[in-house]
This record gives sequence, C-alpha cells and structure tokens, in this order.
Amino acid sequence: MLIRFVLAFSLVALVAFAGSIPAKVATYHVTLTESVSINGTALKAGAYKVAVNEGKVLFILDKESREVPAKVETGTRKYSDTQVQYEQNGGQTTIKEICLGGTKTRLVFN
Repeated sequence: MLIRFVLAFSLVALVAFAGSIPAKVATYHVTLTESVSINGTALKAGAYKVAVNEGKVLFILDKESREVPAKVETGTRKYSDTQVQYEQNGGQTTIKEICLGGTKTRLVFN
C-alpha cells in the first residue's frame, strides 16, 4: 500500500514538473556598466542574464527580472563581442540596441 502511494505521488510530481518546463528560450549574458532605462523600465548596473523570446527580452539580475518589448533582428555577420549602444536623452541614459556576441542577433529598443 505504501509503495503504491509513493509511486502514485512520484508520477504526479513528475508530470507536474514536466509541465512547468518552459519552451526553449535563447539566453545570453549582458553587462550594463551604468543604470539605464529601456522603454520606461529602469535597470540598474550589473551582469544580467538575458532571455530572448518572440519580441520580448527578459533581463534577470539576481532574483529580480524585468520584461521589455524589443525588435529582434538577425544580421548578416556574427558579432564577435556583446555590444550595448547607450544613448543620452535629457540626462537619462537609455539603451538603443544590444548586439549579442557570438550570434547574428541584434535587439533594438524604441
């Protein structure tokens, strides 16, 4: 009886865990050298894990995350290094685009 209960519980836990695994999302590492704003979303300086998924970019730093809409473009050449293009607007620093090193992917923020 106890063995059946343990097996049933294990099976339910396995199905629940498998259902919670997200679809494959491309992730990268991006370091922001200063605090910035992207489309009104504030990000502090730090080393972020960046997840790119269908027009949205998720910036993850420690246990905090921020989702920002972005245009994901594929270029003709691979970027050798990750490049962040900053822009100053009225004393506030924003990010215009991020070119992801080792890929042909460019993230454009409006």
